[in-house]
Amino acid sequence: MPDYSGYWKMIGNDNFEEYLKALDVNVAIRKIAVLLKPDKDITQNGDHFVIKTISTFKNYNMDFVVGQEFEEDLGPVDGRKCMTTITWDGDKLVCVQKGEVEGRGWTHWIDGDELHLELRAAGVVGKQVFKRT
Repeated sequence: MPDYSGYWKMIGNDNFEEYLKALDVNVAIRKIAVLLKPDKDITQNGDHFVIKTISTFKNYNMDFVVGQEFEEDLGPVDGRKCMTTITWDGDKLVCVQKGEVEGRGWTHWIDGDELHLELRAAGVVGKQVFKRT
């Protein structure tokens, strides 16, 4: 099992505005969000994760146990709630978010000192890359 714990700084952000459009995020928030370079502060204890996404605009905390479905409040992101399940696919964390937006979820994986995040919603894919500090 890989160790996701650490502080990660964003170094790349691709197709994020299109991903936000697929989530029906309003244009004003989209324009701000694409300018941000959020950090991720991840604490991992076995299958228990706390992922804090930190930016100058909005912060978002996610606390979960791999394999256990939970209700996720995405209010800070797009104002929705969904039922979320995160599972292991090899060394990757794969998230499925069931709710109003079809095909919503994400995948995290580590490659060297980089944390990759693929964001999915309604057939649109955004990609972010973070570097461990």
